[in-house]
Amino acid sequence: MSYGFLLDIGLILLTTKVFSIFAKRIRMPQVVGAIVAGVLFGPAALGILHSTDFLSQLAELGVIVLMFNAGLETDLVELKHAGKSGFIVAMAGVLVPLAFGFIFGMVFNGTGTKQQLIENIFIGVVLTATSVSITVETLKELGRLGTKTGNTILAAALIDDVLGLILLTLADSLAKGSAADILIVILKILAFLVICLVLGIIIHKLFIWYSARRDGANLRRFPVMAFVVCLLMSFMAEQIFGIAAIIGAFVAGISMSGTNQASFIQSRFDPLSYLLLTPIFFASIGLDVDLGAMDGRMVIATVVLIIIAVASKVLGCGAGSLMTGLNKREALQVGVGMSARGEVSLIVASSALAMGVLPSIFFSSIVIMVVFTSILTPILLKVVYRSDHKYANLEESRIASRRDILEQAETISHQLMQHEHDRMISERDELIKEKKNSKTKDSDK
Repeated sequence: MSYGFLLDIGLILLTTKVFSIFAKRIRMPQVVGAIVAGVLFGPAALGILHSTDFLSQLAELGVIVLMFNAGLETDLVELKHAGKSGFIVAMAGVLVPLAFGFIFGMVFNGTGTKQQLIENIFIGVVLTATSVSITVETLKELGRLGTKTGNTILAAALIDDVLGLILLTLADSLAKGSAADILIVILKILAFLVICLVLGIIIHKLFIWYSARRDGANLRRFPVMAFVVCLLMSFMAEQIFGIAAIIGAFVAGISMSGTNQASFIQSRFDPLSYLLLTPIFFASIGLDVDLGAMDGRMVIATVVLIIIAVASKVLGCGAGSLMTGLNKREALQVGVGMSARGEVSLIVASSALAMGVLPSIFFSSIVIMVVFTSILTPILLKVVYRSDHKYANLEESRIASRRDILEQAETISHQLMQHEHDRMISERDELIKEKKNSKTKDSDK
């Protein structure tokens, strides 16, 4: 048995952490640092790390945990409060990028076969997702998070990812069937959704019942049970219904998101994700990037992809914003704020690559697009908000308030843990000091 995988994991964890810290220092998403580490140390550059079956399986598990956490963070009540305006902006911000991505695929990938058609659809699905984390940090810095446009971005982004995953479900199922099987595919999706709804309600009620019965005791059982449910629903989605495993994980997370133990479950999943699975997933994306195969035509395609990634969100979300009553300047701000891509785009792209419905050369272009939009969006946001007064026109927002509460709770939790640690150290030092004094007195006698 070879133990080379231990070296691979150690190098991945070290390099992704170093590059993530550097990315954070220059106010970029840490995801960008992890991907760059994979590209730099992978076959595309230094060739120190290479993709293996074991790393690929760990990366797949990492995707499942990421989507389960995303489901836990999805508050169905918040989706309801996002309202009509958030839904309109999100819908326009999904349909326009989907169309732009499909047209891009037609131009650079061709349309002669069913395989090419499916590949073009997946390119469009990749462009639908929005990564709002970098936008939120930039808007906070500008003092614009609690404004009408900031709230619209938060609400639309919340719905955006859900719509994107629904599209992924449809595209994934259609890719696995023939044109004659479309009706069967749709029936499978509907059956999966019905079963998930029933299971979700049952799981939700069971967790609430068990939580009340235990009254805060044996809390460690909840994350174990949650992980079992996540894995079983992921397996059921992929093997029984022919739907991507990440959809099952996401639905499992949603089914537990409203329980009393959701925050505790997530707090126990975070170390697993942060310490091992997430770095391996994002590094594996970098390892799969093939820069050597990018000729002049693909370089042009990558530049075009970056342009349409930004333009499609600006046009789509901007048009949706105008339909909800925002003025042209505000619509531009919303469109720019929604233009960053991130984790969900990479998850969709890696899933498509694994299924063989996305050429590896386009995968490299998509990764480069995600990195560039993550860098470009904060710069463009500062430009479109340049003439606005800081903290002007603030308004109440349930979604923004919840994000602030969660961040404050995390900060307080860390402070309490540090305080408790300092107290224990102080008590230990006092006890040691008392023992030394006691021994000194005894020796003097």
